[in-house]
Amino acid sequence: MPAVTDATHSPSPALQIVTLEINGRTWQGAVRPHELLLDVLRGPLGLTGTKRGCDMGTCGCCAVQIDGEPRLSCLTLAMDCEGRSVRTIEGVQQGALLSSLQQAWSECGASQCGFCTPGFIMVGEALLERNPHPTDTEIREAIAGNLCRCTGYVKIVEAFQRASAAAATEEA
Repeated sequence: MPAVTDATHSPSPALQIVTLEINGRTWQGAVRPHELLLDVLRGPLGLTGTKRGCDMGTCGCCAVQIDGEPRLSCLTLAMDCEGRSVRTIEGVQQGALLSSLQQAWSECGASQCGFCTPGFIMVGEALLERNPHPTDTEIREAIAGNLCRCTGYVKIVEAFQRASAAAATEEA
């Protein structure tokens, strides 16, 4: 007698081995083809600095950098990151030293609850690497996809300006 199958329930997709470069380190693990980068970062990798916000790509809390460009990890498949460089908030600080944007963020009081901070920092780091001296308009355009429910963005923009000024001082 043939096996009875339930057409409404399909088995979960097979796991596949993927090799990812996260914050300069290689990680290899099994993921499902539809598994999000956000879930791999927060789950098996334990990198909980990347936040789960809306799960729809509208808040920016889950922003990371992939090959130096900001990307939303809630909309990115982990498998699509194979062979690419992924940087999370945990990869920004160099040893005991904060980045200039992290330092400015602290000095300006740019965060209140801090939940959105990692996403802003990841987008901001990419902006400042691309353009060390952005205008206010360029800053606001860069962070347009990041939502903060606590502040009015004034201190956030101020932190970007301060980090840009710090970069100018270092260049001199």
